Amino acid sequence: MPEERYRRFATTRWSLILAVADPRSSSADAALSSLCEIYWMPVYAFVRRTGASVEDARDLTQAFFTIVLEKGYFKHAQRERGRFRTFLLTAVGHFLSNRRKADRALKRGGGQVVLSLDVDDGERRYQLEPADTMTPERLFDRRWALAVLDHAMARLSAQFVTPDRRKVFTTLKSFLGGHEPESYAAAAATLSLTDGSFRVTLHRFRKQFAASLRDVVQETVERPEEVEDELRYLLKAVGR
Repeated sequence: MPEERYRRFATTRWSLILAVADPRSSSADAALSSLCEIYWMPVYAFVRRTGASVEDARDLTQAFFTIVLEKGYFKHAQRERGRFRTFLLTAVGHFLSNRRKADRALKRGGGQVVLSLDVDDGERRYQLEPADTMTPERLFDRRWALAVLDHAMARLSAQFVTPDRRKVFTTLKSFLGGHEPESYAAAAATLSLTDGSFRVTLHRFRKQFAASLRDVVQETVERPEEVEDELRYLLKAVGR
């Protein structure tokens, strides 16, 4: 029933953050920490594309998330800002604007950051982006979309634990990128499957990934009707 579906949806992490007003809520804090750990790279890419140096981008990214977690930066989120993606972009934009008006008080490693952000790896990943062909906002969206896809893949990977299952996952995931790097026959042989069985297995795997992706997107929007729009948006962002 629609009511039951909405009640299940209302337990997602972004919905929890928006719904909980108590600043002492450990549930909302844990949900926010998890979201920040997953989606810090879009913030780093945005900061770099606005003109910050590598060192400054590292400092600013760490400082931003320190404020987010220690000072409840998102506590006043308005429910009409339904997408975590748009809220995060707005928040980091305001943060950078405010920081330009004053010297940074937080230096890299100076705050009690409760996240393990691999900002050093952020620059390596940033350098893979086309140079100066995207606005900071578009680059943020692209990196956001890639983070969503990576997280969906990681969740799906967790379902393939045993060595045999890991072999299935490793073989099938190469068929998710829109191109097929090897023939069905070769992949089927790798898994000791007939061609027909392999096609059925691959079809099921693609459905599993689609379900995992939907679950991840669901956690970043506030209303069920936003899921389809957000899926279309992120797939378009990856293709830019």
